[in-house]
Amino acid sequence: MTGRLLGAAWKVAATLLAPALRFNLSRRAANGKEITERLPERFGIDPTPRPEGRLVWIHAASVGETISILPVLTALSQRTKVLLTTGTVTSQALLDQRLPRDGSVIHRFAPLDVPCWVNRFLNHWRPDAACFVESELWPNQLSACQARGIKMMLMNARMSESSFRNWQRVPPFARRVVGAFSRIQARGDLDAGRLRALGGHHVDSPGDLKFSAPPLPVDLAELRRLQRILGERPVWIAASTHKGEEERIVTVHHIVSRTHPNLLTIIVPRHPDRGRALSDAINAPRRGTGDDPPTEGGIWIADTMGELGLLYRLAPIAFVGRSLIPPGGGQNPLEPARLGCAVAVGPFTANFDDHVELLRSAGGIVTVADESELARFVGTMIDDRKQRECLARHAAASVRRQIDLPERSAEGLLSLLPSSQ
Repeated sequence: MTGRLLGAAWKVAATLLAPALRFNLSRRAANGKEITERLPERFGIDPTPRPEGRLVWIHAASVGETISILPVLTALSQRTKVLLTTGTVTSQALLDQRLPRDGSVIHRFAPLDVPCWVNRFLNHWRPDAACFVESELWPNQLSACQARGIKMMLMNARMSESSFRNWQRVPPFARRVVGAFSRIQARGDLDAGRLRALGGHHVDSPGDLKFSAPPLPVDLAELRRLQRILGERPVWIAASTHKGEEERIVTVHHIVSRTHPNLLTIIVPRHPDRGRALSDAINAPRRGTGDDPPTEGGIWIADTMGELGLLYRLAPIAFVGRSLIPPGGGQNPLEPARLGCAVAVGPFTANFDDHVELLRSAGGIVTVADESELARFVGTMIDDRKQRECLARHAAASVRRQIDLPERSAEGLLSLLPSSQ
């Protein structure tokens, strides 16, 4: 079957699935994973007026991709209007805090990849160029942009080994999808090679935007307030944890508390909506309801959005979750590294292997096999300040690189704008 026929089959399948997708979106809204009043945006329906002049559309799937392109948005906002779409409520909450206030960047929810929804979206916004971040390869979106002559860029592109094998099974379709991009900026040489093999054009690998992200922001007044509450007591953080990891973190807390009875363990679930259940399960106060950390040894559930910059600054020792239990995959260890934390991860970090290897080669991260090793790491970092500061210093130094990459990425995207603009 040719790439064209596969593309047509995808278009038909997406159209037939539209009722099921509508139902699923309604169910997600009932569970707090969509915003009910903004569901029409997922169908390409939006009364928001298109801004005058040229407009660049950027699509980033969720929080990680969104954070990585914030410096690119800053670079673009001085030269063009930007329409930024994402697909999650958590990314929207983050953008409420982090987007420029001058209206140069508009955030909306992305339409799902149903032809009539995508066409409705493009007919309304009429972008002059489009950019998709990391691995957002939606055939109907790409085909609709091509049909309108909208040039496209794939930014900070990644292509895992498993995804590469899957795409290799349908080479004509892969060439049609990957070949749709006028520019591909891969995050590394391995990703670039796979994308070229699938039919990508003008592929380069200038670096990973996640290495160029600024330190997470912080409310300094709130930081000072919490620091006064905590005083000199030992503090560590288990951040971006996933289901099943928290009970192991509780075990670590109890082990370390035997020698450090005033220990505060901060647990930050990756999905804040799990905060209440966690709090009930371990009888711990939660920031989501306004609770401050316990005044003596204990656990504090930090189930709020956009506060990792605050929490990493409170805790000089950090474990980054989704890495202790298989299959894992990891979360971004560069965020605590930038803020001078001594960082540990579990053994299952496949989605962030490049980041972990960067820190490991600089002597700036420790990998722990289980909760026993994590407890030893936390205890050692509390007891040996010199070793903790050495680990943190090496980690922070390793991530100060490619400072100009966001500007170069913005220039690459702007080069796709029609010359008459």
